Amino acid sequence: MAFENVPIWLNLLVFAASAAVVWGAGTKLAIYVSGIAERTGAGHAFMGMVMLGGITSLPEAATVASASYAGNPQLAVNNLLGSASVNVVLLAVADGVLGRSALTSVVAKPSTLLQGVLGVLLLAAVAAAITVGEIELLGFGLWSSLLLAGCIAALWLASRYEGRQTWQVVDDHRRKAGGTNEPKVESSLRQLTVRTTAAAGFILVAGFLLAGTGDAIATQSGLGTGIVGFALVGFATSLPEMSAAVSAVRIGRYEMAVGDVFGTNIVNIALIFLADVVYDSGPVLALAGSFETLAALLGIALTGIFLVGLLERENRTVFKMGYDSLAAIAVYVVGLIMLFSIE
Repeated sequence: MAFENVPIWLNLLVFAASAAVVWGAGTKLAIYVSGIAERTGAGHAFMGMVMLGGITSLPEAATVASASYAGNPQLAVNNLLGSASVNVVLLAVADGVLGRSALTSVVAKPSTLLQGVLGVLLLAAVAAAITVGEIELLGFGLWSSLLLAGCIAALWLASRYEGRQTWQVVDDHRRKAGGTNEPKVESSLRQLTVRTTAAAGFILVAGFLLAGTGDAIATQSGLGTGIVGFALVGFATSLPEMSAAVSAVRIGRYEMAVGDVFGTNIVNIALIFLADVVYDSGPVLALAGSFETLAALLGIALTGIFLVGLLERENRTVFKMGYDSLAAIAVYVVGLIMLFSIE
């Protein structure tokens, strides 16, 4: 469907409706995935990173595939890097929902720190790839292939780390005092799997519509695919992460909320290789420049802020959010201004 031939008001309407579907489906995911984690014995941080993070990355996958196929790979890359930043900022929203304590003060699993560090390393590799220059190899980008391998290795490393006894937080009283509001799920593992698959299907279809209308809005508004792909489409396709993270916090699955965000960012970086596969005019990172480099660095800075919060575990809040959340929001706003200035 050629969304560019549709009036902009209709594209905006479809964009908003698709975003609403993505939000609704994402809200249920945290409960379903938490139930699956309980029944399979998998860790909540790991399930948040792999299953929840993988499913909530489906809109990004739809955006990457459709934008690259339409000959607009820069929108695809900017959406992925934009989501990496927006996703981390969404932790501040989840922090506000928690209210009584800073989110990073109640997350007590070392696996979440590892997930964040792995995401930082991969984003740094993206910035390095753009700076050094992409190399075409067998029809694909060498850097994008290495990034895919790095993401697979990161997921493997995180899966092994989840079950190991490394180090443990000794002052876990805040978490225990907070308790859990998780609803009792009577469904079987099979029923939970079916419901999770159905929610993933809704997210995938709505994500495709978000991609098509977002690209059209970028063209019709004249704002450019850079800032629109980074901010508008990046925010819309991050709605599953927001709804899932907020839902996870409400039921007391704090590691799952953080794991969802960090895991999604790892999967998003792997999707750069998907853009290479779909786009038939060379490696997509070869078209990236200073805008994309700054976007990757912004994602690194935002992740680093929350990693500091996870290490300090200070329970100081302003406007019901921890200092790290407020710092992340401020840095994101400054980053948007800088990105707009070089658009």
